[in-house]
Amino acid sequence: MKMKFSRILYIVLGIVLPCLCFSKDTVQGLFEKGNAYYAKAQYTEAAATYQKIIDDGYQSPALYFNMGNASYKSGDIPLALLYYEKAHKLAPGDDDVNFNIRFANLKTTDKVDFIPDFFLARWWTAIMLSFSISALSVMSIVFMLLGSAILVVYVFANSVFLKKFSFYAFLLSYFLFALTFFVAERQTSYFEGHRQAIIFTSSVNVKNSPVEKSNTLFVIHDGTKVNVLDNTNGWTKIALPNGNEGWIKTSDTKEI
Repeated sequence: MKMKFSRILYIVLGIVLPCLCFSKDTVQGLFEKGNAYYAKAQYTEAAATYQKIIDDGYQSPALYFNMGNASYKSGDIPLALLYYEKAHKLAPGDDDVNFNIRFANLKTTDKVDFIPDFFLARWWTAIMLSFSISALSVMSIVFMLLGSAILVVYVFANSVFLKKFSFYAFLLSYFLFALTFFVAERQTSYFEGHRQAIIFTSSVNVKNSPVEKSNTLFVIHDGTKVNVLDNTNGWTKIALPNGNEGWIKTSDTKEI
C-alpha cells in the first residue's frame, strides 16, 4: 500500500508542480501570449507558443486543452485530438474536454463501432474517472488528516456523547480516505494499462504481422484513436474499439 501511495504522490507532484511553476514569468508570459494569439484568431501562432511550454516539460489540463483548441482551429485534427486526450488523462471528468473530444472525432474519417461494456463496468469506469488523480489524492490526504485529528479528539474527550460522535466521525473519515485512495490507485492503473495513440498519417495499412510485405487487414486514417498492445522493431501492434487488431509502423502514430 505504501508503494502505491508513493506512486500516486509522484504522479500528483508531476502534475501539480508544473502548474505551480506557471507563476514563473517566462512560462506565465508564454501562456498568456498564446491565449492572446488565440483571442486574435492567430491559431497557428497560439499553437506554436503553447508547444514551447510543452517542450519545456510543463503539463496541465488547461495547457493541453488550449493546445487542442488552437490545433483544431488550425485544421490539425490529429494534433487536436492528441492534446484533448492528454487533457482527458489529467482531468477525466472535465465536461469541456470530453465534449471537444467527441466534437473533434466528428471530423475524422473512421467511424469505428465500440464493443459495449457490461453496464457495471461502464458504471465503475464513470465513477473512477469522475475526478482527476490529483483531486482524488488531495481528498485522500485531507480525509486522512481529518481522521487523525478526530482521533485525537476521541482520545481526550470527556463526555460520552463526544466520544461516540468522534468515534463514528473517525470511522467515516478513514472510510472516505480508503475509498478515495482506492479510486485514485485504480485510475492510475487504468491509464497505465490503457496505452493509446492517435494516427497521424493520412492513410495507414494495418498488417497482419510486423513486416512490410505482410498482408493488409484493413485501412485506418489520421485522427483515429487506437489501443497500443505491443511495440517491436519500429512496429506497433494496435487494436480498435471494435476488436480488430494488426500491426502498423510506429512512426504513423503519436502515443497519448
